Amino acid sequence: MNGLDWAVLIGYFGVMVAIGVWSHKRVDDVSDFFTAGGKMPWWLSGISHHMSGYSAVMFTGYAGIAYTYGVTSFVTWSFPIALGIAIGSKLFAPRINRLRSRLHVASPLEYLKNRYDLKTQQALAWSGMLLKIVDVGAKWAAIATLLSVFTGISLNQGILITGAITAVYCTIGGLWADALTELGQFVIQLLAGIAMFVAVVLKLNDKGIGFLDAWDQPALQGHDKPLVAQYGTVFLLAFLFIKLFEYNGGMLNQAQRYMATSGPKDAERSARLSAVLWLVWPLVLFFPMWMSPLLVTSNKPDGSDSYALMTEQLLPHGLLGLVIVGFFSHTMAMCSSDANAIAAVFTRDCAPVIWARAREWNQRSGLIAARVTTVVFLGLSMAAATQVNSPAFKDIITVVIKWVAGLMGPMAIPMMLGLLRPFRRSGPTAALGSWSMGLLAFWLVNYPINWNVDGGVPLQYQVSIPLAVSLVLYIVIGFVKPEDTPERLAIIETINTDGDGAGGSAAAAAAPESEPRDTADGTLISPSGSASSGGA
Repeated sequence: MNGLDWAVLIGYFGVMVAIGVWSHKRVDDVSDFFTAGGKMPWWLSGISHHMSGYSAVMFTGYAGIAYTYGVTSFVTWSFPIALGIAIGSKLFAPRINRLRSRLHVASPLEYLKNRYDLKTQQALAWSGMLLKIVDVGAKWAAIATLLSVFTGISLNQGILITGAITAVYCTIGGLWADALTELGQFVIQLLAGIAMFVAVVLKLNDKGIGFLDAWDQPALQGHDKPLVAQYGTVFLLAFLFIKLFEYNGGMLNQAQRYMATSGPKDAERSARLSAVLWLVWPLVLFFPMWMSPLLVTSNKPDGSDSYALMTEQLLPHGLLGLVIVGFFSHTMAMCSSDANAIAAVFTRDCAPVIWARAREWNQRSGLIAARVTTVVFLGLSMAAATQVNSPAFKDIITVVIKWVAGLMGPMAIPMMLGLLRPFRRSGPTAALGSWSMGLLAFWLVNYPINWNVDGGVPLQYQVSIPLAVSLVLYIVIGFVKPEDTPERLAIIETINTDGDGAGGSAAAAAAPESEPRDTADGTLISPSGSASSGGA
């Protein structure tokens, strides 16, 4: 990097902070901070949803998969994400929006207290927050790894720089700042991605290699196969189920994008836009990675530095800075959205349970708590990032695929399937049983069993078995021990019907009147959406 590249990078950081400061005036209460007050346009929500699913892991871990195996990086990652979001646009997006518009909640997990019980809500909230600390830590480590390649600064310095900049804008401006910065980041990513695509095509032409002829080169032998090695059919099917839950709300930050739109129809349109972007845009981003064995020789066994080496060699200064900014935009988009989601879960779901004073927070106190929690979460995730290459966590892609994908099912299944009528019989016993046994299955498969199997348990089973155990138990326990009380059925009907129809009105009327929530003007709102005159 030279002075021009640094100017581009510093300018980007300045714009991100400026957007956060500008967004501050749009945040008057907790609802604005966590769900943009339900006023976000569907197209902005869709772009934000798309961008908050990326991170620099794509340019390190998945770049290594592309360097080693080729197109399987797309087939087993972005394709199942696109398909999962497309399915979720009908199945989950409208229902998650109704959590805000009809139940008046600000956290995706708030409804679980009435859908199941307090124990279930707390189990999913605390375990989800702990997993997110590890997940976001891997993202910080990924971007710091890239930054060290270009600048030579240490991993910890890179983590501190990116985390501090992100903390400023997302803490000041809340979800509005996240979405608006993600819009800017999308534009930057578009320019950087196209620049890299063109640079690779021109370099291949200089070597006498055509756009389609490249696949016949010896260095890319077998790289055109969609499923190879550990990334086989079982892995693909497991990943599709995992991403169906994760990218439609199981990891919480994506759920906020659905909640932020004005209504269920806009949430559905938002999801469809995100699905299309996930299907098309990664092809442009992955093409240079697929061609990287023809252009560079990785210094790392997993090929995770191949993309960074390629950008250094192919791009002139200025454009190099733009691509580096693209790396930052991915990671900061995901990490800021995660921080906002976890702050919502802690301040709305956990703090009132463990601290009596939190139950008396007014809008100003709640907003201060939300911002403090955001900073604390970012700090903890940055601390976790320093341990990513330790014996406990191993490399970045191991954390993202094995830990996050493997633990996603047990945590997301009760939350996501609890929205749907066919699973109305599954209550607290089914939810906690599937959650706890799924976590136990993850530990058994990845550690004791893995240690005693020659060559270890294949990756596809490490991520699929916990999901399968949770899914089967959630359904079976619901049939063996149904807990579909009238109050729980009313919650499900409220989520599954629009408010302007007779069914929606009936469901809202039947919803439980306990556990009121406060709105921006101080009026208490029950989970059904009706006003309450009690004190906070």
